[in-house]
Amino acid sequence: RFEDLPPIDAVLITHNHYDHMDIPTLKRLHKKFAPRIYVPLKNRQTLERHGMDDVVEMDWWQEAPLKDCLTLVCVPARHFSSRGMWDQRKSLWSGFVIEGGAGAVFIAGDTGYGPHFEHIAKRFPDISVALLPIGAFLPKWFMAPHHLSPRDALRAHAVLKARTSIAAHFG
Repeated sequence: RFEDLPPIDAVLITHNHYDHMDIPTLKRLHKKFAPRIYVPLKNRQTLERHGMDDVVEMDWWQEAPLKDCLTLVCVPARHFSSRGMWDQRKSLWSGFVIEGGAGAVFIAGDTGYGPHFEHIAKRFPDISVALLPIGAFLPKWFMAPHHLSPRDALRAHAVLKARTSIAAHFG
């Protein structure tokens, strides 16, 4: 329940689809916790229109300090953006890596399988946990470029050499 959430300092938004950038929920979080919100390029304006002003836009491979000794890195993903008929691919989509002393946490966001996993693995050789999306991968001819199947998620896990991977964004 929303009422049971612990204090929230930061919110990571990987792209602007409605299931990832839900304005009513973000407004509630903003009102209760006033977290800093991190978004890929050209997504800040959408949030600012709704009264959220502590928004940091990031490009792929850009870094930002998080609380204490953590670093947030915006990383590539294979997806797309749009909130309507006329704004497809007008803003960036991404994943994120949170780096700290105990290793890195990789949040893939929505992504299809691609060479970006190799680039991420090379830059972050100590991924403790990878959150990999599984879902919306059928029909394969249409959805595979944008979403991971269970088989693709296993391939990504192997390439990333993550100690643990957690299936996310399904059901």
